[in-house]
Amino acid sequence: MTATQEAVVKGPVLIIQPSRGWLRLNLRELWDYRELLYFLVWRDVKVRYKQTALGAAWAVLQPVMTMLVFSIFFGRLAKMPSDGVPYPIFVFAALLPWQLFAYALTESANSLVGNQNLIKKVYFPRLVVPLSSVLAGLVDFGISFVLLLGLMAFYGIRPGPAIVLLPLFVLLAVTTALAVGLWLAALNVEFRDVRYTIPFLTQFWLFATPVAYPSSLVPERWRALYGLNPMAGVVDGFRWVLLGKSGGPGITVLVSTIAVAALLVGGLAYFRRMEKTFADVL
Repeated sequence: MTATQEAVVKGPVLIIQPSRGWLRLNLRELWDYRELLYFLVWRDVKVRYKQTALGAAWAVLQPVMTMLVFSIFFGRLAKMPSDGVPYPIFVFAALLPWQLFAYALTESANSLVGNQNLIKKVYFPRLVVPLSSVLAGLVDFGISFVLLLGLMAFYGIRPGPAIVLLPLFVLLAVTTALAVGLWLAALNVEFRDVRYTIPFLTQFWLFATPVAYPSSLVPERWRALYGLNPMAGVVDGFRWVLLGKSGGPGITVLVSTIAVAALLVGGLAYFRRMEKTFADVL
């Protein structure tokens, strides 16, 4: 053995082993790969708008068209109540977190399969992949939020002091998408037909969430059960902090927060349990 070979053998050796236990997140490792997380988020944003005719306008066009459709059919024809708020702004304030959730859920659920070449070639914390897909949705959210502020000014609506709680409800929406996305991403690796269920799931979830209608239509005795839908608490919270309505969303947000926490813990545990097989199955 030559001297060079001996030096190589005696050099530092990094042994990568699968994590043990159900919920060892190793947050230090996630922090070490923060630059990779940043570049994956930036890549997703660039790919989304690359070679598009309208560019970032797509972030505004989709919620605006949905708002117009809902305003015509639910607002004018069905005479859906809107808690004393003009129906278009009532719907748009709910569509803002919903579009963030729907995009983040879809992208995170397909993220592992979409990045299979990267996962097979090099080691990094697999949690970075769905997390980057969720965070990329915040760009569209920021663009749509500017339009919402313009609509609020047009209708003469000023948010109250509760506006300071808006980041908490944004965090709740992002956490909800990540919690469900972790389950679907891990399942999608093993069962590829999971991706075909996602459009149906988001469509069903949309009408189960008080986007086109107020949650006040739900009888009081059912509010706690209704809060098991995490997006019900998110939408109620957004309307509360943005539209300046008196009172808070109450028990719905509390139950939704607990439901999200349970989904996230379960999703992280299942994701960590399955991630050791991702490179082999993909």
